[in-house]
Amino acid sequence: LISQNHYVIGVDNLQGGYIENVPDKCDFVNLDLVNSEAVDAVVKAFNIDYIYHFAAYAAVGLSPFIRNFNYTNNILASANLINAAIKYNVKKFVFASSMDVYGDQKPPFTEEMKPNPLDPYGIAKYAVEMDLANAHRQFGLKYTIIRPHNIIGPRQNIWDKYRNVAGIWIRRALANQPLLIYGDGEQRRAFSDVDYYLEPFTQLMHNSSTDQQIINLGADQDYSINELAKIVQEVARFKAGIQANIEYREPRDEVNHAWCDHTKAKKLLNFNDDTDLYELVLKTWNWAVQIKPKPVKLMNLEIEKGLYSYWKE
Repeated sequence: LISQNHYVIGVDNLQGGYIENVPDKCDFVNLDLVNSEAVDAVVKAFNIDYIYHFAAYAAVGLSPFIRNFNYTNNILASANLINAAIKYNVKKFVFASSMDVYGDQKPPFTEEMKPNPLDPYGIAKYAVEMDLANAHRQFGLKYTIIRPHNIIGPRQNIWDKYRNVAGIWIRRALANQPLLIYGDGEQRRAFSDVDYYLEPFTQLMHNSSTDQQIINLGADQDYSINELAKIVQEVARFKAGIQANIEYREPRDEVNHAWCDHTKAKKLLNFNDDTDLYELVLKTWNWAVQIKPKPVKLMNLEIEKGLYSYWKE
């Protein structure tokens, strides 16, 4: 967006991100979107035309243990942005939802499937989707809902204990710690290279065919968690001579097989995915070894009953 001479305002509370990732030409506001008055003031003061709402705490498996935080962070914060968008006549609202809204259905998931989220994170995302539909119907707010999934790439937060499995494994391998797999590792996902999302995201501002649409976006090829672990092992051995062992732990409550159909994105956005999972892990590894390690971020748990052993360590 900056390279196309758009004036960009970045808003984040830096809970899951880092200030060094903000480009020089982006005006940055350190703000928690839960603060409704501050959100209102920013949208009004900067006369915002378009909102890309990618802020969330996307820890699917952890969300049952942080219900209050999950709904506050992912629903109420979104409502604050939607309120401001309505009040100040934002031209379009782009919302990054999640594949998690589909729940335990047969993949590949299509946009025509009725959402059936199984965990609080997916429930929160679906709630915001429905709220946007209301905002359009009642106030005329234009929007597009994107459902991205399993993104990997440089600058991803690899210091979060609970999310971004490839990043967690890269961090653990660099620290000579084992790669933890929850369950038998036969869960399947399609891991997506962030590079292929950027141009489609940019289109959403002016592509009217995407107005009031829900669009899956991500990689086509699915892999098992075991296959991903082997790729991380290969990269660690090739780049650093590290023998990253795999340890299996108890399964968590999750959908076993989850990936999406992208026919709609290819039709409306000319989306083309060329994700090479080995090259993607290698690229992310090469970035990770160049930066100073950061402390692993932990969450304040609201419920510890039934907490998995690997999150107690």
